[in-house]
Amino acid sequence: MAKRKDRNEFSKLIEKTGLSKEEIAERSGYNVRTIYRWEAGETSPRKPFLEWLRKQAEQNGGIQRLSPPGFTFIDLFAGIGGLRTGFERIGGKCIFTSEWDLACRKTYQANFPCDHPVEGDITVIPEENIPAHDVLVAGFPCQPFSIAGVSKKNALGRPHGFLCEAQGTLFFDVARIIAHHNPSAFLLENVKNLLNHDKGNTFRVIRKTLEKDLGYHIDWRVINAKGFVPQNRERIFIAGFRRDTGFDFGKLVLPQEAEWPKMSAILHSEDGSETEEAPYTVGTKARVNPKYTLSDKLWTYLQDYARKHKAKGNGFGYGLVGRNDVARTLSARYYKDGSEILIKQRGRRPRRLTPRECARLMGFDKPGMSSFQIPVSDTQAYKQFGNAVVVPVLETVANLIQPHIYNVMHQDSRQQNLFNGKEVELLSGHG
Repeated sequence: MAKRKDRNEFSKLIEKTGLSKEEIAERSGYNVRTIYRWEAGETSPRKPFLEWLRKQAEQNGGIQRLSPPGFTFIDLFAGIGGLRTGFERIGGKCIFTSEWDLACRKTYQANFPCDHPVEGDITVIPEENIPAHDVLVAGFPCQPFSIAGVSKKNALGRPHGFLCEAQGTLFFDVARIIAHHNPSAFLLENVKNLLNHDKGNTFRVIRKTLEKDLGYHIDWRVINAKGFVPQNRERIFIAGFRRDTGFDFGKLVLPQEAEWPKMSAILHSEDGSETEEAPYTVGTKARVNPKYTLSDKLWTYLQDYARKHKAKGNGFGYGLVGRNDVARTLSARYYKDGSEILIKQRGRRPRRLTPRECARLMGFDKPGMSSFQIPVSDTQAYKQFGNAVVVPVLETVANLIQPHIYNVMHQDSRQQNLFNGKEVELLSGHG
């Protein structure tokens, strides 16, 4: 049990922030249930969290109440807005969005009523048509990088560097925009396999492009989302800054294993404590719609398929989970048969997750909540959530990055002021 003095200090700090515990959880990346346990004195708050909380208390409401926003950012390969959510919550204002998929744009616009249009295919948008910005964020898809023909292009006097090696990939579009606008910082997100793709050549090209060709200081880290949501999902985050700010992904504080959530946190309660939400739940107790239960034919097929591959020594098969388990990775193919995450049902065949449960599993909704708008079909929703970033992970990363963004912006402003002062001195004849 935590000491009474520590408990009182903790409660006073929360009160001074002017934030609810739910808001504190959103901003800090810690589980709200853990914060309640700390306040109750069941366990002692972690030191990094206390330091963060004291800072928020000193600011009387924290960074998220800055007005006007502290920096501008653009959202590329935006999907349904997971990256945008994290950066808005650290004081950013999104001023440009690009997403080519029409169904994703529909979901994005339903949740982020924009004061700017959502643009389409970034590959056909000239970089000069994109507004100047402080930060670029992008969850760019990973495509094969071909470095064949570099020598030939050099011999012909054609462009090299990222203009050669990354041409034809979607990363090239990220690079050309960074090269043109020279933002203070960027954050890129991708699958874990980006590190090993093409025997490491893909990441070599990306790193060379960002560090040597574009002159940024970068760091990266693979983060498993299971500390934030009940899903085993690993993604790589690459952060870059125009100046060396000492940024270190190793300083990122992740939830301890005892705090990791289970599937019960995201599943429909089915006991009447939730409001019915058609078509996902039905009736006064808001039970999951029977349409999400697998057909006898599909369930038989999946079991036979699993037995066949098990006999061959393969690990292929379905993933069956209960309320106290952690799920496999939700993928964009989930709409096909739901086999990677099947929910146990007593006395019945297993079922798929509902799209609302997917929203919770990806952190777009808090446990038990249904605020994220899903204006598309189940098939489209499964694809969108399967391709999305886990929001609480992104929020935690964004909180780590935020002071370094301001660090670069402050240094740039100071340098500009010094330059302007020198210019005035010269013009006045005293230089």
